[in-house]
Amino acid sequence: MLALDPDGRAKPGHDAGKQVEDMSDDTPTKDQLSRNEHIKEASGYLRGTLAEGLLKDVTGAISEDDGQLVKFHGMYLQDDRDLRAERTKKKLEKAYSFMIRLRIPGGVVTPKQWLILDGIATTYANGSLRATTRQTFQYHGVIKSNLKRTMRAIDSALLDTIAACGDVNRNVLAATNPHQSGAHRAAHDLAKRLSDELLPRTGAWREIWLDGERVVGGEDEGEPVYGRTYLPRKFKTVVAVPPSNEVDIFAHDLGFIAILDDAGRVQGWNVTVGGGMGMTHGEPETFPRLADVMFFCEPDHAVKVAEAVMTVQRDWGNRQNRKAARLKYTIEKHGLAAFRAEVERRVGRAFEDPRPFRFENNGDRYGWTEGEDGRQHLTLFIENGRIRDIPGGPQLLSGLRRIAERHEGEFRLTANQNVMVANVAPEKRAEIEAIVAEFGLTAHAGALRRNAMACVALPTCGLALAESERYLPSLVTILEERLAAHGLGQQEITIRMTGCPNGCARPYIAEIGLVGKGPGRYNLYLGAAFDGSRLSKLYLDDADEGAIVAALDPLFAAYAKKRKRGERFGDFVIRAGFVARTEAGRTFHDNVGQRKAAA
Repeated sequence: MLALDPDGRAKPGHDAGKQVEDMSDDTPTKDQLSRNEHIKEASGYLRGTLAEGLLKDVTGAISEDDGQLVKFHGMYLQDDRDLRAERTKKKLEKAYSFMIRLRIPGGVVTPKQWLILDGIATTYANGSLRATTRQTFQYHGVIKSNLKRTMRAIDSALLDTIAACGDVNRNVLAATNPHQSGAHRAAHDLAKRLSDELLPRTGAWREIWLDGERVVGGEDEGEPVYGRTYLPRKFKTVVAVPPSNEVDIFAHDLGFIAILDDAGRVQGWNVTVGGGMGMTHGEPETFPRLADVMFFCEPDHAVKVAEAVMTVQRDWGNRQNRKAARLKYTIEKHGLAAFRAEVERRVGRAFEDPRPFRFENNGDRYGWTEGEDGRQHLTLFIENGRIRDIPGGPQLLSGLRRIAERHEGEFRLTANQNVMVANVAPEKRAEIEAIVAEFGLTAHAGALRRNAMACVALPTCGLALAESERYLPSLVTILEERLAAHGLGQQEITIRMTGCPNGCARPYIAEIGLVGKGPGRYNLYLGAAFDGSRLSKLYLDDADEGAIVAALDPLFAAYAKKRKRGERFGDFVIRAGFVARTEAGRTFHDNVGQRKAAA
């Protein structure tokens, strides 16, 4: 658990004030900029040749440059990698399609919106809705000829995909349920304001996808905050309400932690900066990093602070090397003190040091809960976020569709890929429960599975080195058996898997993290904190399933016998000396490996 000292200066597991060696103070010349910078500058504020490319029906793809720009519109060009070899053998083009991600600040949708999104999934996508770690939905398998139809359908739901991907402020996460308390409402309101204020202003999205008229002035319309080249890299913002850290605030570029008075009212926000999960195998200069707690700000200054943080990153971030372009590397280069001073200068005032707070976990609370107003809220477990009808299992797509047809409240997506049926009147609870039972929406899931999370990976993600969503459930089954054999069947342990080191499922802050290294092989990381406040450490490199199970089983046995009362698994493996503690992102690659054998 994370608690600041009374003076508010403690940091989540690392010394943020230490500054690494400055790589360069020289402003790069134009020919030193990364290729993406040139693409953005020449795009006419994210237009490129997308409109023309959509008309080319001889290919299911778009140009390479437009493939970068379309990310700003909330899309990635992908292909079905299961079919690559066969199609190559037949000299056919890859089976191209698009992943489309929505912008839903705080993850809130109405039943009417849910039904429209369900219809899109079954009409234009692969028949499923995917709840993501970004507290939103994404579709897979949308072919080029259906892109405009899909985007129009999304627009009909009064939603969009603008800035869901790309070098901009992406979908803003918030503490899950704004009906839970006044503080949670304040968190959701702040997330919505941040999303609106930091949204790109270009009219390209409506012009291209909805056949909107071009704004008078065309390419000279400008981006008052972003400028012609936007940010050096993606930028992720979250809002948390202690004691729950379900948004994993320390894994993001910018965060706001609610500081409450004795009555539970928001006094202001501790501002966090510089978190990020991605790295590259074999390149130790890249590493995951936890955000630093920078200062406390009053509610009226939160949006100004967010814009200042983002514009400092816009101006100071690395535009030569995209692997070093995230805010975490900007702060490593300049130091937190210098970064804070520049943010305060741009806001026009100094801020007080952070105030004390405490997190207890980074998971979801399943089942029914009641808000301050007496309304009821049901959180449903969705394995790896995939909402579909499972043969012989939960009929998630059909069941949630039925709920949306009857429900008078809202749906909430969580940052852990689950779904909350929120704001249920007490007299409506029995009706919701009947639908849940009819469609098997609360099928049993053990403690480890409830705390598991995986990225999509194969077959659609072009970066995946190994399976993730399709494989983690079977591995969890094996590990659950080993935990049960040691009397740990009900022990809450976080486990997360990604198919590559970019870390979309945030594996480096899971007590058991698995990161794809190659087909059927993973790096095993251990020692993160249960509340998301400490990074893990590499324990076993390039391991297959047998090696993973063989490594974890004796650790489970030791944990069962030697843990202290209330001690979490991630804390135990460090205290018992099995793996070194990661003190800071820059030491993530130090002292790796098994420190001693488990008896």
